[in-house]
Amino acid sequence: MAEAYDLIVLGSGAAGLSAAVTAAHHGLSVALLEKAPVLGGTSAWSGGWIWAPGNEIARRAGMTEDRALPRLYLQGVLGDRFDAPRVDAFLAAAPQMVEFFDTQTALQFDGGLPIPDTYGDLRGAGTGGRSVIAKPYDGRQLGREIALLREPLPETTLRGMTIQAGPDLKAFMTATRSVRSFGYVAGRITRHMADLAIHRRAMQLRNGSALIARLIRSALDLRVDLRTFVTVTGLIRTDGRVTGVQTATRTLTARAGVVIATGGFPHDPVLREDLMPRNAEHISLAVPTATGDGARLIKAVGGAFSADVAAPAAYCPVSRAVWPGGREGGFPHIIERGKPGLIGVLADGRRFCNEGLGYHDYVRAMLSAVPVGQPARSWLICDHRFIRRYGLGIVRPAPMPLGGWVRSGYLKRGVSLTDLAAVTGIDAAGLARTVKTFNSHAAQGKDPRFGRGTTPYMRLQGDPEQRPNPCLAPIVNAPFYAVEVLPGSFGTLAGITTDPQARVLDAAGAPIPGLYAAGADALSVFGGHYPAGGINLGPALTFGFIAGRHAAKGAS
Repeated sequence: MAEAYDLIVLGSGAAGLSAAVTAAHHGLSVALLEKAPVLGGTSAWSGGWIWAPGNEIARRAGMTEDRALPRLYLQGVLGDRFDAPRVDAFLAAAPQMVEFFDTQTALQFDGGLPIPDTYGDLRGAGTGGRSVIAKPYDGRQLGREIALLREPLPETTLRGMTIQAGPDLKAFMTATRSVRSFGYVAGRITRHMADLAIHRRAMQLRNGSALIARLIRSALDLRVDLRTFVTVTGLIRTDGRVTGVQTATRTLTARAGVVIATGGFPHDPVLREDLMPRNAEHISLAVPTATGDGARLIKAVGGAFSADVAAPAAYCPVSRAVWPGGREGGFPHIIERGKPGLIGVLADGRRFCNEGLGYHDYVRAMLSAVPVGQPARSWLICDHRFIRRYGLGIVRPAPMPLGGWVRSGYLKRGVSLTDLAAVTGIDAAGLARTVKTFNSHAAQGKDPRFGRGTTPYMRLQGDPEQRPNPCLAPIVNAPFYAVEVLPGSFGTLAGITTDPQARVLDAAGAPIPGLYAAGADALSVFGGHYPAGGINLGPALTFGFIAGRHAAKGAS
């Protein structure tokens, strides 16, 4: 006999949990199915920032704006990929989503009040307030269900402890220069070590960990049936409508429909080979279980897949680190690229981009600049002052040691730029010319070639103590260091076509009754562009919310 629910959700990242919690809040019985042994998907590994223009958190802080401004900004960024119906649906629902979760569930938010949009030179660009992030969360409030939460990556944590961009990160970065910061960091580390001893995992949850933990708590409070280790083999259709799912062992029916939110195709070898530039070198930071299941299920019932995007994935420069014991992991270069005293160069020693612009932009520039036939890679170059003050990739700033990373080969070091060029394979003469030119301008706070430090987004990534430009300083203090970075991504942007209600569309553009897609399974509402930090989680939560609300309305 089939098990009966009102709504079935496949996938437990931000989109899936958003849909499940929203539908359950509106009275639907909901089953959420996850094939992994834990919940959270790639969302649990994320930085946790959510782009949601017009949100209530900013309004409470006195930051209000006309919705026409973010729309104008998106028109400028997206160009001919501006999908007005879906963009308008997102802009209308994102503030509603934030208010719903913040007031009706265990998911509450802090505002990203100083965080600007990436392209500050475009009309309508925001200077702050368009982002939110889940408030820090005490994992003890999940009780035994803490075991359901995917643990964070060691590459982006301090021995499993998540550190949040903003005041939290600033305290860690200045712990050796500020008594107040030192005391704060000492307290955080002491509590974390106690949690490891007692609970064998982090309990001071921030970033994506806090977001998913709060969504799990919300789902549990609303009696969502959370199931792990479940692989769906097919969708069930009755008279053209999707009415349930089939697993290897049972049938589950869904009166209001099915939401697909399985995390896109970052580890699907066929789609990657077809769509990902330099696929052989590309490093995905998505969870390994994100293998394109949603797309296959949807295409099997006639859903349309689109690769008409500016980029097939949300790019990020990634370095490959090998830990003691042989474990290999990828590190996303988000924080240090905009700091003063660092450049990115190719094998010929040339700079090729504005290092302080978005991480997506860095990879797009690298893919465009590397000649055909050469490996798609670049190096981030800095001096000793920089690495001890800010760190470089997985190498933490002082007082954390860096010798182990030099011995492992992850961090390259040279007593001179010529020595550094020799150990990296970079053209020595080209690197010397580049650094000399860069230094002469950086000393004056200028970057005439790429304009680093000229927008609010770039300046926020810099160091306010560095003057006259927070993003520029000469590279002069030996020894010198380099880390090799490759093209990588957080998740995919090509995907299943959907309408403003998150309903899956067929090849003729008609919605398939009872079938929704959200998150990385759905075609990016931003057309494969990256207008701001948080543009993965913002639409994931928002279209999950839209799907859950629409399904509840249809079931009433």
